[in-house]
Amino acid sequence: MKRIIIIAFLAFGMVGFSQNDAKAEALLGEVSSKIKAYKNISLDFKYELNNVSENINQETRGDVVIEGEKYKLNILGITRIFDGKTLYTISPEDEEVTVSSENTEDESTITPSDMLSFYEDGYTYKMDIIQNVNGRKIQYVKLNPMDTNSEIKHVLLGIDATTKHIYNLIEVGKNGTKTTLTVNSFKTDEPISKTLFTFDESKYSDYFINKID
Repeated sequence: MKRIIIIAFLAFGMVGFSQNDAKAEALLGEVSSKIKAYKNISLDFKYELNNVSENINQETRGDVVIEGEKYKLNILGITRIFDGKTLYTISPEDEEVTVSSENTEDESTITPSDMLSFYEDGYTYKMDIIQNVNGRKIQYVKLNPMDTNSEIKHVLLGIDATTKHIYNLIEVGKNGTKTTLTVNSFKTDEPISKTLFTFDESKYSDYFINKID
């Protein structure tokens, strides 16, 4: 699930200012302020994983609703619900629900609740190229991990220059793997059900409930 939850891609951080490009810092600050002002965010996205040397080329789509620390994520036929304390991973194919506390210490996993803020820690950044994508001006910011032992070579964060919303994230690994997450739909402050982030065990009476901690 590591690469999938790097969904986690939209981040806003102010670490190591002296090493950062002032324009990039200001742009990320704008993005961060805008994102944090929303009550909730709903995203539809495309996820691509490519590694030429390993002959890997995968593409899938998913969606996620985020409200504070809570989220509901659907991808690869699996639903993940985090109610702020407990994570429920629902797999219809296996007829199993895994119940756990969210492991925030696993640095290889960026959760959806971090999605719009992952770069707050551990990266330096600078302005990169500008691209025109279907009439939209996309400004890229290049993020470099401070940890020299990181598996990540660099991350390119594409920001819509007009809306200041994240358009995509491109992560390049030291092993040649490139992960691209592109936002197809970005909606904010949508009316959502009060039970959206609540796991209803009665709906899964035929499932195996696996409580791992």
